Amino acid sequence: MRRKKSVKVSEKKVVKKKKVMKTKTSKVKKSKAKIKKTKKTKIQLSKTDESLSAGSGNILSKPKKKKFSNEKVSSGIKVFDGMVGKGFQKNSTNLALGGVGSGKTIFAMQFLIAGMKKNEKCLYLSFDEEKESFYANMKGLGWDLESYEKKGKFFFLKYTPQKIKTMLEEGGGIIENLVLGKKISRIVMDSITSFLFLFKDEIDEREAILSLISLLKKWDSTTILTYEGDPLKENESILKTSSRILELESDSIVLFYFLRNKGERERYLEILKVKGFKHPTKVYPFSIEKNGIKISKNAFKGELKAE
Repeated sequence: MRRKKSVKVSEKKVVKKKKVMKTKTSKVKKSKAKIKKTKKTKIQLSKTDESLSAGSGNILSKPKKKKFSNEKVSSGIKVFDGMVGKGFQKNSTNLALGGVGSGKTIFAMQFLIAGMKKNEKCLYLSFDEEKESFYANMKGLGWDLESYEKKGKFFFLKYTPQKIKTMLEEGGGIIENLVLGKKISRIVMDSITSFLFLFKDEIDEREAILSLISLLKKWDSTTILTYEGDPLKENESILKTSSRILELESDSIVLFYFLRNKGERERYLEILKVKGFKHPTKVYPFSIEKNGIKISKNAFKGELKAE
C-alpha cells in the first residue's frame, strides 16, 4: 500500500512538473511572439519614415534645393546667341557696358522684343529716358512699343536712382509687385550708372549691388543691366574700379565700343564673360539697322585703341 501511495505521489509530481514546463514553454513562445511583433512593427515604422522622408510636402522630407536650369533665353540676335551657347542663361543677370551711342540700349531692347514676340511679358526700367521720346526712338527701328504695351506685354517705368535705393530697402516694393503679379520674364535696367553714383562709400556701393542682384534672381527673370562707361578707359571702366563686384556677380558681360576709324565711327562688340561657357574672345564689328543690331560673323583683325 505504501509503495502504491508513493508511486501515485511521484506520478502527481511528474504531472505537476509537466504542467509547469508547459506553462513556461507557453510563456516563452508568447514572449518570442511579442519580440517578433515588436521587431516587425519597428521595421514597418522604419519603412514608413523612409517613405515619408522621400515624399514631397511632408514634414519629414528635407527641403529640396532649387534645380539649376539649363534653359536658354534668346537675345534676339542670332549671331550673338551662337557665341554664348544659344542665348543667355534663364534667370541670369547680364551686364552690357559701353559709352554713349555704343548700342547697349538697342541691344537690351532687342532682347525684350525677342521675348514679346514669344508672348513673354517684359519690363524696361529707365533712369533717364522719358517714355514719349523713348517710344519714338524705338519706332524708328521698327519697334512699336505702344502696341506691345496695349497688349499687356510691355511695361515702361521711369524711376529715379533714389527710388531704386528705396526699393532695395523695402525688399522689392512696387516693382516686385509688378514683376510677380504680371509674371514678367525679362527685365532691362537702363542704366544703373546713376544709381551707383548715389554711394560715395565703397562698402555701401558693394552692398547695394549685391542686394540688387539678389533681388533680381529672386524674381526669376532674365535681366540685362546697362552701364555707361568706356571699357578702354581705365578711369571710366566699371571693371577697373570699386564696382568690380558687379563684374563678379554678373552671369555674363558684353562690352560695346564706338570708335573712330579712318574718319568714321564704327561699332564693335566683345564678350568678356559667360559663366559656364567657352565663348569667343575676339572683337566683332556690328551695325544698327532696321529691326536692330546685326553682328558680323568675321572678327575684327585690328587693335582697339582709346581715343
